[in-house]
Amino acid sequence: MKKKDLQLLRKKQLPEIIALVQKKKEELIFSYAKIKAGKLKNTSVLKNLRRDIAQILTLIKEKEIFEKSSKKKE
Repeated sequence: MKKKDLQLLRKKQLPEIIALVQKKKEELIFSYAKIKAGKLKNTSVLKNLRRDIAQILTLIKEKEIFEKSSKKKE
């Protein structure tokens, strides 16, 4: 995922980001199935999908921590 994409994701609301994670996880499952079937030769797609999912999950965790800390300060 490019840096600009991450910056755009930071501006989105939490439910939108969670939906994106679910979509990426589905893509990952289908990619694994395609590799097992022998239809997908480019295995770097899996690496990129796993990395994207990890980055998005990290962003979700950051938002949750920020929301908790802002509620405590109020």
